[in-house]
Amino acid sequence: MRLSMTTTGFTLEGFRVKKTLGVVRGITVRSRSVFGTIGASLQTIVGGNITLFTELCEKARADAFQQMLQHAEELGANAVVGVRYDANEVMQGVTEVLCYGTAVVVEPDAVTA
Repeated sequence: MRLSMTTTGFTLEGFRVKKTLGVVRGITVRSRSVFGTIGASLQTIVGGNITLFTELCEKARADAFQQMLQHAEELGANAVVGVRYDANEVMQGVTEVLCYGTAVVVEPDAVTA
């Protein structure tokens, strides 16, 4: 599935929803390593962007997003609408990242085709 066939909205410009297949999701659970935590703690002394945590968060979101796309493809979708993220701390230092949306089959809108 192409990245361009996903949206946080509920419509894709130039397409109409032919069939709704249901909710799809991707989930990943990450923990910080001791070394990562120490490195990030040192970065907080200087201030600014804490790159070790930024990279960890970005990787977790990307993994959850890819899992969601795979789930959608397994259902036969060619697009996902209403994409959202959620994150929760499962325990200290362990975070769950969830990416979810609605799997749909879309076709070009007759007006724009």
